[in-house]
Amino acid sequence: MRNSGPQAALSTAELVAIVAALSALNAMSIDIMLPALPDIGADFALANPNDRQFIVTLYLGMFGVSQLAYGPLSDAFGRRSVLIWSLALFIAGAALCVLAPTFEVFLAARALQGLGAGATRVVSVAIVRDLTEGRRMAQVMSMAMTVFMIVPIVAPSVGQLILFAGPWRWIFAALLLYALVVFAWSMWRLPETLRPENTTPFQPRAIAGAYLSMLRTRQFVGYLIATTFISAALISYITASEQLYVEVYHLGAAFPFAFAAVAIAMTFGTFANSRIVMRQGMRRISHGALLLFITFAAILAALVAAGLASFWVFLAALSLTLGLFGFIGGNFNALAMEPVGRVAGSASALYGAASSAGSALLATLIAHQFDGTALPFAIGLMIAGILCLGAVLLTERGRLFSAT
Repeated sequence: MRNSGPQAALSTAELVAIVAALSALNAMSIDIMLPALPDIGADFALANPNDRQFIVTLYLGMFGVSQLAYGPLSDAFGRRSVLIWSLALFIAGAALCVLAPTFEVFLAARALQGLGAGATRVVSVAIVRDLTEGRRMAQVMSMAMTVFMIVPIVAPSVGQLILFAGPWRWIFAALLLYALVVFAWSMWRLPETLRPENTTPFQPRAIAGAYLSMLRTRQFVGYLIATTFISAALISYITASEQLYVEVYHLGAAFPFAFAAVAIAMTFGTFANSRIVMRQGMRRISHGALLLFITFAAILAALVAAGLASFWVFLAALSLTLGLFGFIGGNFNALAMEPVGRVAGSASALYGAASSAGSALLATLIAHQFDGTALPFAIGLMIAGILCLGAVLLTERGRLFSAT
């Protein structure tokens, strides 16, 4: 591990742990409160049950947009200070969620949480880049991602257990407590990892120019758009999952187990991709997985339309479909970043911001079509996959499965 000064006392294990903890904060902010959506809607007396989906999508939108600022800010003022201030924003939002008297105030609190969480992605990647390089960086990020992937599996179950003990606001109190722990850990142990000679002045005109140069890079823009479409499919599932499992399939408190089953399938896909991508290449794997994604999504839609999608059939088909995301998302990310290595920090911020905000908006359109059946959701998955394929074909000029 490269030393960044006398303060850089993090061991590899602690670096992995703190990066995973920062990433988990964002995942927990979404997944732990999914079982509470019906209670939140009832408590605020929402006329349209679909309006509670904004609790997820508004958070994700702010999480995405805020990254545009966090990249240049962390390059100019340092990783640690930007992270500490952003965590303070998240903590304020979590506290407001606990106390919010109206749905409008609650949504504002969720937006504040998303605004604060945006730095966790940008800064954690920058910290790893500052302290490591080459294969060591890939190893650290892989270990952190392995820990992070556990969160979607267990978080809904944790949320359900909290609901057994108390009202839905206790979930946000638990999230507040977790954020305070991460905040204290970062204050106590996290050094400033940005070397003084690598500091970049915060000049809006220069930042805008850098972003515009990325938008002229065909491969970056193409895979950014493709990622937005495929991520919209995933986020629409997260947003609508409680309604699908509870209202359509009547799972009740068992809903987190079904959610965990799909998360396990995605974790397996992510792990399998890491084992074969060095041999097969990013394009071969991701393009093939995308075609299978569209095929399985079409089969799922056909089964639902024909009335053949019992719960177990639906869960199996959905697990097969979303499990393929593990072979797509990471490879699309790498393909987008491949030609913009010189400005990797800002490129990562732009990629994360645009794909997160865009996919949140599209996911809202898909999930908001919920009509008491799984059909609009299944059709939305298929359409998102087809649009993603269109973006890939345009980017690759009609050629798929090249060896790189």
